[in-house]
Amino acid sequence: MTGRMAVDFGTSKTVVALWDDIRKEAAPQAIPDYSLLIQQGAEQVSLIPSLIHYTDDHRRWIGAQVVNQNLTQSPHTFRWMKRYISHRSPIRLRISGKEITPFDAGRDFLSSILILAAQTFQIGDEEIALTVPVEAYEHYEDWLANTASTAGLGRYRIIDEPSAAALGYGTHIQPGHIYLIFDFGGGTLHATVVLMEESDSSATGRRCRVLGKAGREIGGSSIDQWLFQDALRQNQRSDMDEEIRRLSNSLLMECEEAKKRLSYGDRAELSIMNPDTGAILAAEWTRTSFEDLLDRNDLFAGVNQVVRSALNAARERGYKEDDIKAALMVGGSSLIPSVQRTLRQFFGKERLFADHPFDAIARGGAAFIAGVDFYDHIQHDYAIRYTNPQKGGYDYHTLVERGTAYPTTEPIEVLNIKASYPNQTQLGLAIFEMGEQRSASENSRPVELVFDPSGAARIMPISPAEQERRSLFWMNEKSPTFLTADPPGVQGEDRFRVEFNIDANKRLLITVRDLKTGQLTHKDYPVVKLT
Repeated sequence: MTGRMAVDFGTSKTVVALWDDIRKEAAPQAIPDYSLLIQQGAEQVSLIPSLIHYTDDHRRWIGAQVVNQNLTQSPHTFRWMKRYISHRSPIRLRISGKEITPFDAGRDFLSSILILAAQTFQIGDEEIALTVPVEAYEHYEDWLANTASTAGLGRYRIIDEPSAAALGYGTHIQPGHIYLIFDFGGGTLHATVVLMEESDSSATGRRCRVLGKAGREIGGSSIDQWLFQDALRQNQRSDMDEEIRRLSNSLLMECEEAKKRLSYGDRAELSIMNPDTGAILAAEWTRTSFEDLLDRNDLFAGVNQVVRSALNAARERGYKEDDIKAALMVGGSSLIPSVQRTLRQFFGKERLFADHPFDAIARGGAAFIAGVDFYDHIQHDYAIRYTNPQKGGYDYHTLVERGTAYPTTEPIEVLNIKASYPNQTQLGLAIFEMGEQRSASENSRPVELVFDPSGAARIMPISPAEQERRSLFWMNEKSPTFLTADPPGVQGEDRFRVEFNIDANKRLLITVRDLKTGQLTHKDYPVVKLT
């Protein structure tokens, strides 16, 4: 079987799928040595644990190799790479005298899979599909592109994960109907409302138009973190304790297993023994106490907010909640009973489906690369930064609002650019991608579980400055000036008139006229790629 491959790089699991031209559907594929079989309803599917282990003699173990050699708890094993890359996390491990960042580990992991998959399935120079979270920022897509290039795969297309999931559910999807995709995986929580449009005689397959999207930086790894913290609380211990530092990876793995057991059963226990002292670290949760823990961390409120935001965005386009034919569940964390119960409050039992929680995204990515078309809209606000003398700092002027349809037929914004100092010859704009900051409650500060250079797990607070850094991304930092004034500009005088548009590839285009000379200097010139 060859061609039309998609790769869904996940926080916890990674899936490779191929399109079958004869059956007109996609299926996950096993990668030799890297894949494990996992039960999904009545069938088993091949998944790759998103794990990489670095040995002292500079070898790397990938996915199932890490599991089979009992290295999941090793301080030299990297996990949750996708989430840390999305956050641009500064954490790093020191292994054999070398510092390794999540960007390095993620590149080594994903490029290894891409290379072996391309060889196994004889991809050659065919285009592949890579999936990204709905709230993915430019830096994540840049990292993904560089990783694909490292693997020798220069031809690829990107599709957002919720849209891919809609296609991955296949038999549940009917042309002309509206669906909500609920994606709750290892690193993120998304809700997307999509319209499957009637097939067009000139197109292959169905067309899927996205009506509304919303997402939050919360996932199964967040639940592991909350269980980790609660286990420490039950034992009246701190992650600063030397014994806890030594046992932190084992404790974290046991918390992940407890989460899985609580997705199906009514009780979960963990017990870890310090091999040096014989001391026991134990914790237990009932289904009720587990759900209380989720509630205390605002999980159910977050689910409600994300689903409601996606529904509201669809309503603004003229589509009501009752128009949704089904809600399709994606991601391992969507299997948690209380999460499904929350979704049933919106859609009822009859409209809720959880047939393909693990492989729907990869299946849909392969369908997409096989020729399925999408109508979409911009996912984030984009703004230019300017100096505000009154506040003695920066302010932001919005150029593109989230939800803007593309391509645009009329300018979305027109601005005049002035010289900021006498005889200025190089002018430009600082263009930022604006993320959504989550406000903390009065009695709590956001925290995340990270690994220190020794590999020990720690709970660290997220500072306000770090929260802002994660929510703002300077997209053209390397080339902010792209307008040349000849003759030089006069301070405070309008010099360039700039019109902004968006093309079919989600690129922000500028058309520029020099107001001094009357010359058209740029026509539909691409400045940055939007998401």
